[in-house]
Amino acid sequence: MSPSEMRIIRERLTRTELVTMAQARFGDMVKAVVDISRGVMAVGGELHADEEALLLEDGSRQADLWGINLYPSESGPDWIEFDSMINVRPSQNNRSRDVEHEATRAGIRRVVETLVSVQ
Repeated sequence: MSPSEMRIIRERLTRTELVTMAQARFGDMVKAVVDISRGVMAVGGELHADEEALLLEDGSRQADLWGINLYPSESGPDWIEFDSMINVRPSQNNRSRDVEHEATRAGIRRVVETLVSVQ
């Protein structure tokens, strides 16, 4: 998948679509960057930084973007992994790759649950 195959998700997609995307790139995982303010996410990039750049070009604010990994074949809370280099943001009191604040995690989960259907 090339950077041109990255896309911004604004309407629902299925987990089956994510499984197909995962198989095309990393096997079992899809990288995603979520804009918790606008309620959109970018998927399909090789790097979270590529997806972050796509969302910034689309009008997102840096402070609202968080990198995650989605494991569409998993169930329960483990299907979202809050790990990305773009999350290292001392100015927002996030000093690791992890998303450290539960309120931010909840915002990410809300966007993902809105945009990804269970099917």
